[in-house]
Amino acid sequence: MVTTTVPVMLMALALTGHTGPGGAPTPLEWRGGPLTVDSLSRVTYTAHRGGALEVPENSMSGLMATYLRGTAQVLDVDFRMLRDGTLVAMHDKTLDRTTNMTGRVRALTRKDWERVRLRPDPALPGSWRAERPPTVDEVLDRLGGRVLLMLEAKDPASLPVLAGKLRARGLTRSVFVNSNKPSVARQAHELGLLAQLWRSAKQLRSDEPSRWRDFVDVLDVNHEADDKDLVRAVKSGIKRVWAHTVNTPKERDRVLRLGCDGVLTDAPGLLTGTPARSGQRQISSG
Repeated sequence: MVTTTVPVMLMALALTGHTGPGGAPTPLEWRGGPLTVDSLSRVTYTAHRGGALEVPENSMSGLMATYLRGTAQVLDVDFRMLRDGTLVAMHDKTLDRTTNMTGRVRALTRKDWERVRLRPDPALPGSWRAERPPTVDEVLDRLGGRVLLMLEAKDPASLPVLAGKLRARGLTRSVFVNSNKPSVARQAHELGLLAQLWRSAKQLRSDEPSRWRDFVDVLDVNHEADDKDLVRAVKSGIKRVWAHTVNTPKERDRVLRLGCDGVLTDAPGLLTGTPARSGQRQISSG
């Protein structure tokens, strides 16, 4: 089962030799440096919240399982800031939906976080145990540079803290920083980070994406948007335009046909295991 192979892989990663920026073990496959945005294939798959239809969302075991399966080139993690400034993996403002506790995430300290346990959805395939949600430091130290990461900043005030962590580890070209707000994307860019901006179908109706091309590295658009809005995004001059949250081959084929060059998905295993329809771009999981 996945839960038995993950610890073995973690041990292997810990034995890869010398340490890199931030003191994390440097894998042999780095060959002088971490994976960066330049390593991405022509069509990019991002595992949304780690691949939330296949693994527990924003969990270390889920992220590691998706990484080991090789079904995504980018792993997406939401993060929030605790009361004492600690950055942690969590989508919601409260603990209620996904953990054994209730209340606001922002009210906790790092010590309080030690008691939080994720409750895996029983509908998920495989066998999963309760576990503590990771901190951003833990995600970066275990996976940073081995795979591209996407960190969605739920608290914009945390960006300078995150920027410091990425600079210290040499990961500024290995992590996309995502937000729904153009002002936050601009701030990420000015901090020297890879800026990703996501937009809803409703927002895209009146958006002028070309206005953001000077500071947005990835425009992340809702796949439910009208064809004309998706095409306008593709033609904006922004280098990468990915669609979210795409969970069926049919949805994937449509956005690729319209010119998107990546998808965010809760089901990376399903999509990478299902070839694109004839006449569309060839999909690659590696």
